[in-house]
Amino acid sequence: MTERILDHPVLGALEPDQTVTFTFNGIKYEGRDGEPIAAALLAAGVRTLRYHEESGTPRGIYCNIGHCFECRVDVDGHQGVRACLTPVREGMVINGGGALPAPVRDWRKNNA
Repeated sequence: MTERILDHPVLGALEPDQTVTFTFNGIKYEGRDGEPIAAALLAAGVRTLRYHEESGTPRGIYCNIGHCFECRVDVDGHQGVRACLTPVREGMVINGGGALPAPVRDWRKNNA
């Protein structure tokens, strides 16, 4: 199932493109080669990318232009990658289920 817009009323039909397979939190998905990770996950129906560092509330795609950092995920072992700016590639391993570290909070906690 896809939630991808295949025929836009203004932009027209989506042209065929090569698909790639990637995993997000251990589940396999398909996306269009080179599209942002965020777009591929949205088309697959994924809305929660990670959880807030302190409150644990779900976080997803907010601005979708790289300003807010809400869509940070781990990509192939690299932490804090913005899903809205990073192109999806074949075999990519993406994780975002856990809370990311908050170094300032940890620093205060360790030195208090």
